[in-house]
Amino acid sequence: MAAGNDVDESPPVIFNPDFFVEKLRHESPDVFLELVLSNITRLIDLPGTEFAQLLGEDCPKTPTSGNGGFFRSFNFLKRKKGVVFGTTLTESCIAQIYQLIEFLSKLHVEGLFRVPGNSLRQHALKELLNGGADVDLEAGEFHPNDVASLLKTFLGELPEPLLTHRHFHVHLKIADMTLFDEKGNKTAVPNKERQIEALQLLFLLLPQANRSLLKLLLDLLYHTAKQQDKNKMSAYNLALMFAPHVLWPRHMTAGDLKDNLKNLNNSMAFLIKHSQKLFRAPVYLREYAKVHFNGTKVLQSKDDLELLAVSSSSSSSPAQRTAPALKRTAGPGCAVQEQSQSPAQQYTEEALKELFRHVHQNMPDSAKKKKLVRQLVKQTQSGTSSEDHLLPTAACKKHPRSRSFGGLIK
Repeated sequence: MAAGNDVDESPPVIFNPDFFVEKLRHESPDVFLELVLSNITRLIDLPGTEFAQLLGEDCPKTPTSGNGGFFRSFNFLKRKKGVVFGTTLTESCIAQIYQLIEFLSKLHVEGLFRVPGNSLRQHALKELLNGGADVDLEAGEFHPNDVASLLKTFLGELPEPLLTHRHFHVHLKIADMTLFDEKGNKTAVPNKERQIEALQLLFLLLPQANRSLLKLLLDLLYHTAKQQDKNKMSAYNLALMFAPHVLWPRHMTAGDLKDNLKNLNNSMAFLIKHSQKLFRAPVYLREYAKVHFNGTKVLQSKDDLELLAVSSSSSSSPAQRTAPALKRTAGPGCAVQEQSQSPAQQYTEEALKELFRHVHQNMPDSAKKKKLVRQLVKQTQSGTSSEDHLLPTAACKKHPRSRSFGGLIK
């Protein structure tokens, strides 16, 4: 009876909609990369050199002659490499910097991030963080402006901007995405839907540590902007403060700033305003990832997803309008196939079996594992087609980063 009570009183199993996307990334990285890149190039025209830079096959050609004295001003606090500041971004760095982010998320100080802090207090706090200390920022030793300024310093001392040099030209292309009028002429109205889709895809290609910190940072700035009536910091004001550290290439010259400044600032403001949508994989990627492991035919792009509704009322084949087929797509022919069963009914049973194997083989024996196994068995026996509670976000992941700050982006 006690065991039954344990099951009933246990927390609900939460389904992470991007679990299969992450599973595809870790278990079939070539398929994952090809799928994401094919959809990015569907949305954005990337010349050969820029595409090679995105792949890391060519050194990024950032707008600089190599001398770049202007941008050096943003690194003036850099002295020596420590555990956190001035080093390559790692998740141990993020764990320390998260102390600043967590503290700042509770504040509504006017001019936050705009008003500079005290340099001596910033240096003392920087040394504490470099030494791996847990700092009690609530004690009042450091002013909120000290903490906010040090967060910007940390970002400015990274070897490259948070969104990386490799992605710089793609972000400029995304900023230039606009709608077309009825005659097919380009307008000045941003195509926000396509911009969000492109950013969702591009963020999937970021290094895991960059993506984790970006998620934490944009969440902070989003909620700060929502309190602009108190702190006087709108999304655009915050973008002016953070675009240099998140988007601008290191050593960018004054001439290059003149050419790209407006687009870069607008891009940063867009990231802040839409941050709550940008860390979800597009629906068609989720669908592909779910059925990839079952060997069935799949949706490969948003175009396929839109054609699915058309195919249900028309006998004409949508094959000519779908995105180019991937080399590893299982089965020939059209990417969308109507079936008598709903997609949820088709792959829920297989997904549950896969998750059961995942938990049974990879989780250490513990009460938590036994409880999760019981829930999965109960779910399998119930035969429900709901997918809202198939998997806890972290327990069933094989990759060690699932227990780190990487898990915060899911």
